[in-house]
Amino acid sequence: MILERRLQADLEDRLSHQPAVVLLGSRQVGKTTLARATAAARGPRAVYLDLESEVDLRRLDDAEAFVNAHADQLIVIDEIHRAPGLFPQLRGFIDRFRRQGRKAGHFLLLGSAALDLMRQASESLAGRVSYLELGGLDVLEAQGAALQAAQWSRGRFPGSLLAPNDRASFRWRKDFIRSYLERDVLIFAPRLPAATIGRLWTMLAHAQGTPLNNAGLAASLAVSAPAVGRYIDLLVDLLLVRRLAPWAGNVGKRLVKSPKLYLRDSGIAHALLDLSSWDDVVGHPIAGASWEGFVIENLIAAAGDSRRPFFYRTADGAEIDLIFERGGQVELAVEIKLSSAPRVSKGFHLACQALRPKAAFVVHGGDTAWPGAGGVQALPLTDMMRHLIATA
Repeated sequence: MILERRLQADLEDRLSHQPAVVLLGSRQVGKTTLARATAAARGPRAVYLDLESEVDLRRLDDAEAFVNAHADQLIVIDEIHRAPGLFPQLRGFIDRFRRQGRKAGHFLLLGSAALDLMRQASESLAGRVSYLELGGLDVLEAQGAALQAAQWSRGRFPGSLLAPNDRASFRWRKDFIRSYLERDVLIFAPRLPAATIGRLWTMLAHAQGTPLNNAGLAASLAVSAPAVGRYIDLLVDLLLVRRLAPWAGNVGKRLVKSPKLYLRDSGIAHALLDLSSWDDVVGHPIAGASWEGFVIENLIAAAGDSRRPFFYRTADGAEIDLIFERGGQVELAVEIKLSSAPRVSKGFHLACQALRPKAAFVVHGGDTAWPGAGGVQALPLTDMMRHLIATA
């Protein structure tokens, strides 16, 4: 519950300092639950609108009158993409409130398409908005190794992780995938072919954690490389795929320059590959790459806003799975291993010699910690997350 409490505190802190907060996250990840809880805690000092409800959508036909009627309340607007013309009006409301001496806590906005929502908000609400991303249940909320294994297998979506059995979890994830392809692609990108995007999504699950190769993907899909780029942009926008950038500092090495792609939820990746249980996952060739993506998502969630994530790879084989940079300096280097008794690779040591991070770790699939060779600390995932939170 550590990250959940921190997220709630972070949201309240942003609302106390900014006129508007945008809560980002894919569908079914828990944004509405958090927003409703935030509104409920305020009682009559908050009003909640779900724009998927035609009644609530019509209440904003005259947004001026509605906001004036609720000027002293936090106005929570869910599914705000349904009213794209609202953003310029929000700027006017916020500026008027500022002139009246009211500077913070006016609007909480929710959306599932991160890049598009951030673009609209940044164009209209520059200097007036803060962004907070919700990524689902974190591994610190799992009590014991068995539930952590289930979370890796089932993913971070509450509906999947908390299902009564693997069959129900797998069915939930299949329905989730279908709803995105049949509904959300049509909403957010009506001109893009949903069936082709579904095939690409599955291909990315097979290629979890590999450098982006637009030309290869395009050839497999029989489309152009620019088209693949647009499809990937959509999946990134919907917070379904992470594009992890390569570290690009000057160390006199030939660095890999293509980003690495990860499906952000391990359970969705497994469902795309028809892996319905933990046994299916650990027996599949994708297991190591899947665990790597799962660890990366949890560590980035724990790292806080002041750290920037990258990977590092050179043409001669030196590699770091995850780097955290802070203040322009390489702070942490992390190698990720599924084994509970991992050996740190030679490439990781070579990369650390080149980058000289302040600390180096190997995060493994076991539940014990020990000091490793060359100053590399071996930690289970939960310990590494707690370290990041404590030093954020």
